[in-house]
Amino acid sequence: MSSVSPTQIAYLGAEPILVAVDCIVFGFDGSKLKLLIFKREVDPLAGRWSLIGSFVKKNEGITEAASRVLSELSGIEDIYMEQLHCYGNPQRDSGARVISVAYWSLIKVDPNRTNFHIKNHISTWIDIDAMPGLVLDHSKMVIMAINRLKERAMHKPIGFELIPEIFTLPQLLNVYEAIFQRDIDDRNFRKKIMKSGLLIKTDYKDKSTSKKGSFLYKFNDKRYKELSEIGYNFEI
Repeated sequence: MSSVSPTQIAYLGAEPILVAVDCIVFGFDGSKLKLLIFKREVDPLAGRWSLIGSFVKKNEGITEAASRVLSELSGIEDIYMEQLHCYGNPQRDSGARVISVAYWSLIKVDPNRTNFHIKNHISTWIDIDAMPGLVLDHSKMVIMAINRLKERAMHKPIGFELIPEIFTLPQLLNVYEAIFQRDIDDRNFRKKIMKSGLLIKTDYKDKSTSKKGSFLYKFNDKRYKELSEIGYNFEI
């Protein structure tokens, strides 16, 4: 009779626990910070609004699982994404014992694409200040992600992840006002952003709002990568 080692006994005696990833997806529509939410397809709480997520596959890393969900969702491979928090309350999901690792991400909102359909999930963009009650602990995840976004925006130039490649200074200001959910002094903002070295002025103007028009800028990719790594103080 083969003997069973203490290690085998420990592993065989452990209770199986499911691991999931949940993704908080933020976007910007030109004036408001948006959150992408989905109609839950399975019980418990089928038909209620939720974040998009997935169980982690057997041979898949946790970050790899989150990247897979976002790639399937958007069709984009290189999306800004950060791990947020691990949620492990034993009662958080009445369907099973599930530990969820939450990730938050930023994507550019395409005005021609208001809905996403991933494996038949119905989705919609909503204003973050009009968020409905979400299933499980997803509302807590969103609140924590909003606070993390504000913290990151103070020290890393992540606002550029939410706007087109070419933009005006007023458009960039709108992004940061949406992130911080308050008015920002225009002159102080322009002074700080120009001093950062993040912008490259183009020879083109946006004349959609006035005859004089506003100069269009693009971000300095090299400087962006530098500040993304070392950080900076962008108190405004």
